[in-house]
Amino acid sequence: MINHTLLVQFTEPIPDTALDQYLADVEKATKNTGSLLTFAAQRHIPVPGEEQIPAFIATVVLQLGVADQQTLETLFASPEVDEVFDTWRTRYPYKAAWANHETLA
Repeated sequence: MINHTLLVQFTEPIPDTALDQYLADVEKATKNTGSLLTFAAQRHIPVPGEEQIPAFIATVVLQLGVADQQTLETLFASPEVDEVFDTWRTRYPYKAAWANHETLA
């Protein structure tokens, strides 16, 4: 199995209800591809003073599990998935970082 771990940092404040909807939209679009084995999403847990650290601090982390690299490629070739990311990036600008990897022990 391959995990796609996606770190999303919204560059402007995003209301909790909008963030919940973002996560729901990403989950729906990715599940609609028929490619997912697993889906998980969690909000970042802030630590006092972290805003002083010159680092990429995610707002949320998502992890999508797929069978293999070909399935991962199929997932991200989906027009519905692209549309969700583009729509939300327009509403609330964000940066993303990710890693494709085998399950961490």
